[in-house]
Order: sequence, then C-alpha cells, then structure tokens
Amino acid sequence: MRHLLWPLLCAGALGSFARAEGPARPNVLLICVDDLNDWVGPWKGHPQVRTPRIDRLAQRGTTFTNAHCQAPLCNPSRTSFLTGLRPSTTGVYALNVWFRDDPKWKNVVTLPQHFMANGYRVLTCGKVFHDAYPPVADRTNGKEVTVWGHHGSMGPLPPAKFVETPDPIKAMDWGVFPDRDEQLDDWKVADWAIGQLQSKPEGPFFLSVGFRRPHVPCFAPRKWFDLYPDDTLVMPPVLVNDRDDTPRFSWYLHWKLPEPRRQWLQEAGQERALVRAYLACVSFMDSQVGRVLDALDASGLAERTIVVLLSDHGWHLGEKGVTGKNTLWERSTRVPFLFAGPNVSAGVSHSGPVELLDLYPTLLDLTGLPPRAGLEGHSLAPQLANAEAPREWPAITTHGPDNHAVRDERWRFIRYADGSEELYDHTTDPNEWTNLAHRAEHTATREGLARKLPRTSAKPLPGGVSRLIELRDGSPHWEGRPIQPDGPVPMR
Repeated sequence: MRHLLWPLLCAGALGSFARAEGPARPNVLLICVDDLNDWVGPWKGHPQVRTPRIDRLAQRGTTFTNAHCQAPLCNPSRTSFLTGLRPSTTGVYALNVWFRDDPKWKNVVTLPQHFMANGYRVLTCGKVFHDAYPPVADRTNGKEVTVWGHHGSMGPLPPAKFVETPDPIKAMDWGVFPDRDEQLDDWKVADWAIGQLQSKPEGPFFLSVGFRRPHVPCFAPRKWFDLYPDDTLVMPPVLVNDRDDTPRFSWYLHWKLPEPRRQWLQEAGQERALVRAYLACVSFMDSQVGRVLDALDASGLAERTIVVLLSDHGWHLGEKGVTGKNTLWERSTRVPFLFAGPNVSAGVSHSGPVELLDLYPTLLDLTGLPPRAGLEGHSLAPQLANAEAPREWPAITTHGPDNHAVRDERWRFIRYADGSEELYDHTTDPNEWTNLAHRAEHTATREGLARKLPRTSAKPLPGGVSRLIELRDGSPHWEGRPIQPDGPVPMR
C-alpha cells in the first residue's frame, strides 16, 4: 500500500512544505562508513579493535547493537536508507543502477531533499550516495543537495598491487600505504567537512560525510598496522565445514565477485594479512570520524546537533568461507548504528532489532520536520528517549529478488529465491554455525518469522542484475545464463 502513494512521493510535493520557521531546529551530522562490520568498540565484534573516537561518541548517545542493513551491497543499501524504501519495493538490488533512471522513482523525495524543502542547508562530501555523486544530470537538473563537497575516492593507489589476487582489480589489495594519513582521500573528505563546521553555517544544516575505509583497498599508514601486531592478532571464529548445512543456493549470492575466497587467502598466506589490514583501516577511519567530531565540538554547535553514525553493511573476513559482503548472514547484515545529541539518551544501548531504513523517519521526528507518507521504516524516537522501550518490528535484509533475511532479538531466518531456508538461534549460536530450519521443534518459529517477509518483490531495474542471481523457471541464472545444477559450487 505504501509504495502506491506516488503523488505524495513526487518532487512536486517538495514545494508544498513551508520553509522551517519558529524555534531553531537542530542540525544534523550524518556520518556514513563504507563496508564497516561490527568490529567497532561498542558492538564488540573483535576483541582487539581500537576505535576510541566512536567509543566516545557512543557514550554521548544511544547505540543500537542489533541494527541491520536492508541490502548487503553499497548501492541498494544507500538507496534504501536515503529513500526510506526497501530494495524489494524499488527493485534496486545491484551496484550499477541509479534509482532515478526508472520513471517510477524519478521524483521520489530523498532524505536530503526533504530537509532542503524544510529550510535546511544540505551539504555532502565523500561517499554517501553511491558512488559519492549521482549522475551529472541529476546533480544539475534534479538537485539532490544544496552543496556537493569533496568527492573522495579509494585512493591513492600504489604504482603496482601489493597482493596479486585472482581478480586483477586494483581495489582488491591491502598493505601499508601511503606514508601519512594526510595522503589518503578520507582525510581530505574530513577536511572539507571540518571547513564547513568552522564556517558555522547560518540556519539549520544537514551535513553528511561519507568515509570509504575500511572498504578495499585496505591501505593505511604504518602506525595503524602497528596497533595490531601479527604475532598477537586474534582471528575471527571460523568453523571448518560450516557450509555443510546451508542450502546450495546460498553460494549463488557471491557469484563472480572480486573478493577472494577464504580458501585462496589461506593458500596464498594472506588471511592474517587481510584481517590485520582491515583492523588498521577501521582505526584510521575512526581517527577521521574523531577529527570531524572535534571540529563540531570546537564550533560550539554540538549541543544542538544530532549526530548519526552508520555503516552501509557488514563484511566477512573468512566467516562462512566468505571474504567480503553479499550474504544474508549476520556478519554481512549487522552494522554500527548510533545517535547522539538533542533528545537522545546518553551512554545507553538498545538490543532490539532495528534497520537503517529507520533513519529517515527518526530524523524527521528528532528535528520536528513534517512526516512523509510511504516511508517503510519506523521512527526510533521512542528508543532514543528510553532504551528499554519495546520494538515490535524485525529487521529485514534483501539481496536480489526473493532472497530475504528476517532478524528479531533472538532468531535469524533466511529464505532464498528457490524456497530453501536457514534458521539460527542467536542465544546459543551467535556465529550461526547450526542451521535449525528443518528441525520439527522449530517449525512454529520458522513459520512465524516467514510471515514477516516482504509482501512485494519488485523486478530488478533494467541494467541492475550484474553480479546478482535471478531465478528463472525454477533455476538460477547469472547475467541471463543458467547455472548448471550439477556443476561446481561457484566461487568456493
């Protein structure tokens, strides 16, 4: 029903809202991090990780310890939390689709646009939209924000790759590089954001800052690697033959990805090196978050600025035999998500399931902006006022048509496009090592969670099926070609 309310989602609705009036509304600082899993202090995903600046931010606000993305891939995840709509509603499942290319979504009002329409100066830098900036036509003809800042990039890159991975893509690399923090483009993204805060914008502002680390290439200067000596490095828990009780279809979600699989990492002697590089990049990213937060404090605006920090999705480092994202398991869907500032309880956490989709309605509540019909998330304002407030909705993650995971406070239920299923009990099995889906004693639980699955399943937008599996006539296809059911499992 919600997705049929197109008149309320059209750009013409922007003009119907008056500019912000009355008491000064709070500012918003939105910090988006790329490929950051729960290896961050408050989320306790890795015992050695050092993220003192994000830890300090968490003490000022409310941390959601059971937060999940709506898609385990950059573009569909960001499209979802910026539009307030699920991938199964929009049909944006892959990397290479700009949602406004579809006439149905051409005029949808995004979160930044809604703030602009209500008197906010909206500034963005780095990777917030995928990839950082929308196509040129949309930046010039259909304005997404007030000011586009420093674009940012994955760079700089060394003259030659450090690691010769099975896929020669330059971004799939890791190691000590460059010499100084200032040489990394995330530093320059932070610099641009700092400059905006130092200028103390007049009126309420919405500043979004997108950092690319720890997304590959996992490069950082030596000092960040030194935080994690190889001889004491703790590796993530991995169960041999963990995939023996998972459906065959689960492998198809990783078809033709550039990330090397765990088996290759082991054979090449790179498994520990990648874990160490990822941790180093997390700590470097934390330092850039700290620089922006310090500038906010120095500006005198912190007390009337809502700060949100989130990641677009998680990342595997060997768990389930996977390196990278693109799964419906906990490691790929669980994300850091926290709020701090006015009307937010400090130093507390909420363990109920929440979604990045909740960002849009929550910020409207916290800033007092008019609500929007058709948003598919739910405001977290009750939980931000009282971390013990109950929450009735589960978190749902989608990866490609008809592949969904449902996560509540205890369970993860997965159903794939071919009907195969998984069920995990997080009270006894936090690593999701034992699939309970076919055990009779859990039938009622499985059926109850299945009733939470999305009722719509939009077809992929044209051009957006690359690297995703489609089910056609009951069999999996990749880029229109059938995958042989008796062939080898892809990309082990």
